[in-house]
Amino acid sequence: MKTSPEKLPAALKRGLPPVCLLSGDEPLQAGEAADAIRAAARAAGFTEREVFFIDRANSGPWDEIFASAQALSLFASRRVLEIRIPGSKPGVQGSAMLQELTSLAGPDLLLLVITGELDWTAQKAAWVQGLDAAGLWVDSAQVPLAQFPAWLRSRATALELTLDDEAVQALAQQCEGNLLAASQELTKLQLAGYSRIGVNEVLVSASQSSRYDVAQLGEAVLRGDLSRSLRVLAGLKAEGVEPTLVLWSVWQEMRALWQVLLPGPPISGVWSRNKTYLPAAAARLKPLGRAFFARLEGRMASADRIIKGRQAGHAWDELSLLVAEFASARSVLPATTGAA
Repeated sequence: MKTSPEKLPAALKRGLPPVCLLSGDEPLQAGEAADAIRAAARAAGFTEREVFFIDRANSGPWDEIFASAQALSLFASRRVLEIRIPGSKPGVQGSAMLQELTSLAGPDLLLLVITGELDWTAQKAAWVQGLDAAGLWVDSAQVPLAQFPAWLRSRATALELTLDDEAVQALAQQCEGNLLAASQELTKLQLAGYSRIGVNEVLVSASQSSRYDVAQLGEAVLRGDLSRSLRVLAGLKAEGVEPTLVLWSVWQEMRALWQVLLPGPPISGVWSRNKTYLPAAAARLKPLGRAFFARLEGRMASADRIIKGRQAGHAWDELSLLVAEFASARSVLPATTGAA
């Protein structure tokens, strides 16, 4: 029976199957699913575990694996036989052997097979269908971008953290496509003693191990200090801060400036850690008019596309041009354009 990592705990509560297949290319979910199955096996009395690796198709210790499956253990009555196939292709011999091993699995032998991503043709293979029919198949696929915010909220809830909308947006921008990084950021917030998380806590946590942080960059940009802005940006790059976080922070500062400059109702979601510098920055930049902010917005869009791999270029170079233009309040180069 095929299921998802989110539904695995409930499935294991209903009983440990004799065969488990774990597939997928999302490392965090795949690793946690394997750990959950091993923990359930230990709780059920499977105290011995053997692990075998299959490096290439049509090769591997299949005879040794089959002999191990048939052998009686001298030390434990219940065993886990774990077979890892990173390439997801067991080959002709392996395919046949996996189907035989499936028939040997039962109350005293748990067969756990771990592979990488299985494409649609591999999913129709006899060995995959046999493992699926005999037990549980957990597919750890990448979380779609549209579902990432919901995944963040669910993960935070499990850690007894409450994230507001701006915090979710900041984490989603910072960790897009990387569940492991997102999980680590949430764990850092939990260990820091937070319970309710806003965007301020996210930025503090993301920058707490750095010499520089994105708030210092925002301050330098708003003050029009070009040399410091570029120095802080270089420091953030050297310390491994994600370019998405830098871009998001500069975008927030520009939105905060719009709030000061434009009449009308408040702009939803505007936030700045550098409010004291906004009036002077607004006075300095207002004479440049809407065209100046349109250029900045165009460069931000270009940087965003580069970061996401939708446009050729170097993200940190584009961020340098953005920060330089913002801080110096004059055009350095025309904003680049490209297809999204």
